[in-house]
Amino acid sequence: MNSISVRALLVRGMIAGVIAGALALAVAYFLGESQVDAAIALEEAHSHAAHGGGEEEELVSRTMQATGGLATALLVFGVAVGGIAALVFAYALGRIGDFGPRATAALIAGAALLTVYVVPFLKYPANPPAVGDPDTIGKRTTLFFLMVALSLLLAVVAVVIGKRLAPGLGNWNATIVAAAGFVLAIGLAYALLPSFDEVGADFPAGLLWRFRLSTLAVQTTFWAGFGLIFGYLTERLPASGNGADARRVATPVG
Repeated sequence: MNSISVRALLVRGMIAGVIAGALALAVAYFLGESQVDAAIALEEAHSHAAHGGGEEEELVSRTMQATGGLATALLVFGVAVGGIAALVFAYALGRIGDFGPRATAALIAGAALLTVYVVPFLKYPANPPAVGDPDTIGKRTTLFFLMVALSLLLAVVAVVIGKRLAPGLGNWNATIVAAAGFVLAIGLAYALLPSFDEVGADFPAGLLWRFRLSTLAVQTTFWAGFGLIFGYLTERLPASGNGADARRVATPVG
């Protein structure tokens, strides 16, 4: 592997991840934090009613959670995920079709959003404070990450099957068959894995809906921003000036 080119991609991936993380931070702060505050207010009201108004001392203030804590989490996430996505890009460029750097970056970002977040989210959506049984949080977290792993594995299998069927069926038909197989397998996983219905009857449905939409908006903003920014940065690499040179970034030497 051309180590200089891969190193350049890794640096650009982390830069794009930080910028995309900052964009996601803005969405999370202005769109999501108000929903979290509303859910916390409901939780505190229920706690006051149940425990006669006693208050627990906060280890970390809500202001710090909504600013410094949120910023740290999203920016660190951006750097880490950006680096991983850059390595995936280095392998995929020139191997998944005759796509340039920008198109490859967009495809990787879209596939990551779908497999890493949307598919698990549809089975195990995010819950705001005051929703969910504390006794099941460990099990719910484990199942969510299991769903992420299954989604990634099945996506890789679908790509492999699609490439093997393409010579006989054609690219379009092979893609349809592979995508249908992916959807069927995910549907079976949804049916077999346990579900959780822990939303209280008195929790406002509108607040729950807005909170979950805000979490989806944060991830969509991150991956859309990453795909556009990383694609732009890689397009400007000297090794990616044209189709043949772009493929050299990900082509083994020797």
